[in-house]
Formats: sequence, C-alpha cells, structure tokens
Amino acid sequence: MATLTKPLKELVQELPSHLEDEVRDFVEFLLSKETSSKQTTQPLRQDWAEKITIAEYASVELQHLANRWRAG
Repeated sequence: MATLTKPLKELVQELPSHLEDEVRDFVEFLLSKETSSKQTTQPLRQDWAEKITIAEYASVELQHLANRWRAG
C-alpha cells in the first residue's frame, strides 16, 4: 500500500507510455461525469397531461386505470 502515499502526478509519470491514453480517457470520463452531475435539472413538465387520448380515455384516466390494474 505504499502507492497510497505517493502523489497522483508521480504515479502517472511512472506509468508505461502505452497506458497514458487509457489514463487520459478515464480522467476525461470522470471530469465529464462530474460536470454533467452539476448541471441544473429542470422541473418535470406536466403540460402534456390531458392532451393524450386513447379511445375514450384521457392520459390521467389511463394512469388511474394502470394503477388499478397493477394493484390487482
């Protein structure tokens, strides 16, 4: 576990050159994941409700029916 005490920069410098691209890809992935998690989320829109109809049922009625069917 001696590697835990070494700074990350030193560890990366010790890597063989053929692994540098792999490390770069992984670091870029981590950075993009961090950036995307910081993006603000928009509230769920409900403006589509009551606009969808199947036969004689509106979307809210279909939701209620589906809940009843799931309950048994």
